[in-house]
Amino acid sequence: VQYADYTLWQRELLGDEQDPDSTLANQAEFWRIYLKDLPEETALPVDRPRPAVASHAGAGVPITVEHELYEDLVRLAQDRQLTAFMVIQAAFAALLSRSGAGDDIPLGTPVAGRSDASLDELVGFFANMIVLRTDTSGDPTFAELLDRVRASDVEAYTHQDMPFDRVVEALNPQRSPSRHPLFQVALAFGAGASSAVELSGLSGSAGMVPTAVAKFDLGLYLDEVRTREGEAQSISGVLEYATDLFDRSTAEALAARLITVLWQAVRNPERRLSTLELLTPEERHRLLVEYNDTAAEYPADACVHELFEEQVRRVPDAVAVASDEGSLTYAELNARANRLAHHLTGLGVRPGCTVAVAVERSPQLIVGLLAVLKAGAAYVPLATGQPAARIRLMLEETRAVAVLTDKATASVPDILVATADGPFAVGVEDADALGDAPTDNPVADCGGVAALAYVMFTSGSTGRPKGVATTHQNIVELARDRAWEGGEHARVLLHSNFAFDASTFELWVPLLSGNTVVVAPPGLADVAQLSRVITEHGVTAAWLTASLFALFADEKPEVLASLREISCGGEAVSADAVRRVTALGTGTVVSNSYGPTEATTFALRRRMTQLPVGSSVPIGVPLANTRVYVLDQGLGLVPAGVVGELYIAGSGLALGYVGRAGLTAERFV
Repeated sequence: VQYADYTLWQRELLGDEQDPDSTLANQAEFWRIYLKDLPEETALPVDRPRPAVASHAGAGVPITVEHELYEDLVRLAQDRQLTAFMVIQAAFAALLSRSGAGDDIPLGTPVAGRSDASLDELVGFFANMIVLRTDTSGDPTFAELLDRVRASDVEAYTHQDMPFDRVVEALNPQRSPSRHPLFQVALAFGAGASSAVELSGLSGSAGMVPTAVAKFDLGLYLDEVRTREGEAQSISGVLEYATDLFDRSTAEALAARLITVLWQAVRNPERRLSTLELLTPEERHRLLVEYNDTAAEYPADACVHELFEEQVRRVPDAVAVASDEGSLTYAELNARANRLAHHLTGLGVRPGCTVAVAVERSPQLIVGLLAVLKAGAAYVPLATGQPAARIRLMLEETRAVAVLTDKATASVPDILVATADGPFAVGVEDADALGDAPTDNPVADCGGVAALAYVMFTSGSTGRPKGVATTHQNIVELARDRAWEGGEHARVLLHSNFAFDASTFELWVPLLSGNTVVVAPPGLADVAQLSRVITEHGVTAAWLTASLFALFADEKPEVLASLREISCGGEAVSADAVRRVTALGTGTVVSNSYGPTEATTFALRRRMTQLPVGSSVPIGVPLANTRVYVLDQGLGLVPAGVVGELYIAGSGLALGYVGRAGLTAERFV
């Protein structure tokens, strides 16, 4: 039999794909069904974005299944009527699934193609690639996963004759020069040659030859290691990786985790995949302790208004608020806030109450907020332009006893409708009219640092708006974080919507440190107006949404470059915009600041001391007294580089959602 005979035989065996009764047509139909809805790309814990065109540059790290584990693995395979390959496949799929690859894991594997004994000694290329699909959904036990693997593999091997390139043609997946079609991870398990090789006059050992090539994103290539007598005693091989995507350290960690998973799964196959530990003790300590070593001292026993009053005593003549309307010193701002606070108290506002604030962005807004806090109450921001139904919802859920208004908002129809049968309205300008009101600091007890300071409602874009209950301690921790030290925040721009949590940063970071709030005019501020305010008032620091930052970088990069520091976030920050601003060479620092309203504005921060590489800007590391964890669906720690959900803890975490005990219990675990 010659190789040419084989090719003719294979053509006759497969037949014509146009013939519905042919083997080729039947196998093509099988692969269409078997690989239906296959993920276009396996999500792997890569270190870098996938390039537009794969270079196929690669490297490999060794991997070894030692004798004791090998014996346990073989014993499990025999007990469950499986091959050792299937056990390794299940463990590899479990590892990839737990590493963020989802619950549908396609693995490419070579088949010898020598289905007839007469082909065993024939020289020629018979090998083919097939796709083995592994379903890890539903958090099965490892034993259940093994059963799934066996059933799936048997089907696939039964239809292994169709050449892989013909399978690709039949399925016609989305093609890309950046990745291999149908699968990006390969698994091969050799025939198990003896580890010792003896030729006439020579002796040697068998092994894998390292190359600098990687055809796939990852390739696990293993073989049994046998003694001279042919007895298998262990498994060794290599985890090959594409250097376009992975660092060597990541590949080494994956190889180590596979062995860790095998030990657990083989010895206790009734364990569910979610309970398999991926982390070494060293990795767990690094993620739990080292990365979250953020403890720092701050005035944790002082309320917001008390720290403000401390600045009044320290720098009474320093400018606290600057705007187009003029400026207020710390002493002047404190006196106005005190008069209004006494007025609120006289009207029945008591410690523990909530007061809604519907005041346009202005120095009067800051007077009103301080007055509410000094009266022992908490404020609830109301943005003008919101529907009356939403305003009514906010007032009802927070049980506000009063609404603080100004001349612009006192006649807003929606606010009038919302308050007609509810809380009474108070004009913030009353503080100016009450010239004989006390100017001394009120002695109202706010209830301590754990008491409510404000309730800020989320947008409600994903459902019913939620009122986030934020404490004095939450605000103080943010405002006195060590991240704002260094002088960059001497004059901070206040331009955000007051009902947006970025205003917490813009207000209290400067006011609780003796610095200046620069108040932009009311209404939506565009690039031109903000540029004027920044320039005329000497702003040194500002927070911008990522989209506004990108717009500034396009239209007025020189204005941003006049600042000492820019914080931005709210969505993914443009790396190109960062580069455009920093390229001006003024020393301006751009920081990516990230955090939900529930974590009091910011939880993580990345100060871009170096230009970003690629198109992404990291969200950074935890702020002081903040801990962050990336967890899987079972609330288990995921390894570094693995996709999961971000969980935040620490002194910046809010109390929960006002009037939503069930949702609080669900989200604040």
